Amino acid sequence: MQTRKKYIFLTFLASWLLLFCFGGDQLRRFAFFSGRKAEAQRNWPHWTDRSLLKSFADPEELQSDGDPSLPSPRERRAARLSVYKNSGCRMETCFDFSRCEKNGFKVFTYPRERDQPLSESYSKILTSIERSRYYTPNPAEACLFILSIDTLDRDHLSGQYVRNVDEKIRGFPLWNGGRNHLIFNLYSGTWPNYTEDLGFDIGQAILAKASFYTENFRPGFDISIPLFSKDHPQRGGERGWLYQDSIPPKKKYLLVFKGKRYLTGIGSGTRNALHHIHNGKDIVSLTTCKHGKDWEKHKDTRCDKDNVDYEKFDYQELLHNSTFCIVPRGRRLGSFRFLEALQAACIPVLLSDGWELPFAEAIDWSKAAVVGNERLLLQIPSAVRCIHPERVLAFQQQTQFLWDAYFSSVDKIVHTTLEIIKDRLLPHHSRSRFLWNTLPGGLLALPDFSTHLGDFPFYYLQHGSSPSEKFTAFIRAVSPADSLSQPILRLIQAVSGSQYCAQILVLWSCEKPPPPSGKWPQTTVPLTIIQGRGKVRGARTDRFFPYAAIQTDAVLSLDEHTSLSTSEVDFAFVVWRSFPERIVGFPTRSHFWDPEQRRWGYTSKWTNEISIVLTAAAFYHRYYHSLFTEFLPAGLRELVDGLATCEDILMNVLVAAVTKLPPIKVTQRKQHKETVSQQVGCKDGDAGTPPVGERSPSPPRSPPAKVKGTAGTAGGRRFSQQQDCLNQVADWFGYMPLVSSQLRLDPVLFKDQVSVLRKKYPRLEKP
Repeated sequence: MQTRKKYIFLTFLASWLLLFCFGGDQLRRFAFFSGRKAEAQRNWPHWTDRSLLKSFADPEELQSDGDPSLPSPRERRAARLSVYKNSGCRMETCFDFSRCEKNGFKVFTYPRERDQPLSESYSKILTSIERSRYYTPNPAEACLFILSIDTLDRDHLSGQYVRNVDEKIRGFPLWNGGRNHLIFNLYSGTWPNYTEDLGFDIGQAILAKASFYTENFRPGFDISIPLFSKDHPQRGGERGWLYQDSIPPKKKYLLVFKGKRYLTGIGSGTRNALHHIHNGKDIVSLTTCKHGKDWEKHKDTRCDKDNVDYEKFDYQELLHNSTFCIVPRGRRLGSFRFLEALQAACIPVLLSDGWELPFAEAIDWSKAAVVGNERLLLQIPSAVRCIHPERVLAFQQQTQFLWDAYFSSVDKIVHTTLEIIKDRLLPHHSRSRFLWNTLPGGLLALPDFSTHLGDFPFYYLQHGSSPSEKFTAFIRAVSPADSLSQPILRLIQAVSGSQYCAQILVLWSCEKPPPPSGKWPQTTVPLTIIQGRGKVRGARTDRFFPYAAIQTDAVLSLDEHTSLSTSEVDFAFVVWRSFPERIVGFPTRSHFWDPEQRRWGYTSKWTNEISIVLTAAAFYHRYYHSLFTEFLPAGLRELVDGLATCEDILMNVLVAAVTKLPPIKVTQRKQHKETVSQQVGCKDGDAGTPPVGERSPSPPRSPPAKVKGTAGTAGGRRFSQQQDCLNQVADWFGYMPLVSSQLRLDPVLFKDQVSVLRKKYPRLEKP
């Protein structure tokens, strides 16, 4: 019995030893952890503990973890459903494509009511549409409809808030539940939550809205636009601040912000925290509490010091001298400083969680902006410091491209919106993101011409290709029908002798039929006669119509009285192949600003600077025919038809607006002059289109003619028309796109005292 008890005791003792050896640590934790955990919870510091949080924030800022003014998820969902009752809308379900099949993409704006006030911004939007190539005054032809009711400001506390919109739009016979309608909006919701409530049911309409929240955005249907002020220019717009001769990627300040700090309400959290990253050296973050009428009631301990520091720095100076600009959310997700930063080449650092960026469907913002997170504000300085200087420069250049291409004017914002919708109608025939994000931009790369990069004059380097090795000679003829003038015979022979000539097209701009084929000279290349297509035969814009017969990339535009040799043509074409996006030619003109008359002047005087190459003898890419006909509105082309030689000016202005580059003048023989010919017109009593000699307002070496004192002569009238044309075209673009240059390209060894046998183009120097 004693032995049995002894074994039981030893077994019990061994069991305890094993338990303590292998499970003792767990037992000790089990016994004492709960007490220590409770003690730790009791001793955990409060958010208002000054000793622990003194260097980070004041206790008044952190009294609560949440902002009571922020709407709850349930409130946001209810607000979204009240506005977007058709939240499942897509182009396939809420848009009638059949309206766009017959007449193409045409836009109709509702007639403006006399008693209905319009804001300045909405008037600019409607004007942009009505003066564009998309506009139609006939609703039966329209693919898209724009309301005349101002829907930009839907804050019911605003003086521009339009009431009873639901009742008004339901009375429109074209409304049709909003189908095929586009609604513009800049401000939605009101204090304190600023929800996206528009105050009316948009139905199945497309919403082009600023400060778009991603939860409410309907991808592939709605469009996010930037927030712009009422002072934003109608057209043209100011150029960006990054100039070619001043590109220091590293500036005085690395990161800056100067703006209002909301003391309470939505949007206050992000701006209140910006002072944490301020170091007073390369990172400057300045805020002021002076916002609203009752700001003093809510002022905190930082307000007085912040208000003093705020006045020490100039906002424009900070933009000019900073590499990155913080763009935090305001009461709404978007703010004016987004466009301000783009223009200043200050890379935007976005702190606006949930913001659908403007035109993100087309624009790749990862190449032009830094998208941050509001909750990770303290990581922003280290993140931007890590960006390599080469990438910084690429970001800055992209901000300038995007500003100039899509945001510098109301016209460009509206046209970008319409072109994105137009691309959705034919997705297989739309622009790629490469075209949208590469010079010259999506608005100037027409998908109706081509969607292949190699067909445009801008992308040869990126595409790794080169333009075709042949050109098409395009001669505009206005000779009488009974015979052909000798100059055109010599011109055809000289051009056909070029080794690069593929074909010769003669645009017959007379109502009388052209001479029979037997009277045209025999050439080694095909010669084709094309009849003019204008409403009035002989319209000057006919020469820039995109004729299907033009198959080569290069077009040599000629007037029938132009005098050129084969060597001149060959050399000019070789030069053009190195600059396929520019106009390369012979006779030149220049423009200047006349401070006395406060208008642009036009001169034919031979000077060191040139800005226009006459299309009487010039090479350019055939794409410019499509751009001239399809991009420019009909009213501008009609202006050209009514003014002498205005087509030369308009084509040069168009190419300069696209490329931001001047034309190129190539050398010509000394005796090459623009001949003045007394030509018999196509009809009795009609002088026809002036030949190339009469196209000049004065002889090449004469001083520039002036409008005063010359109005009684034919040359004075033509010159006055050219002046008017230049100024009207500049007014339509909103600025003067022409770029002056002092460049002239000559062949190697041109005019050098060496043997002619060593020169590639010896005939250029022969009399």
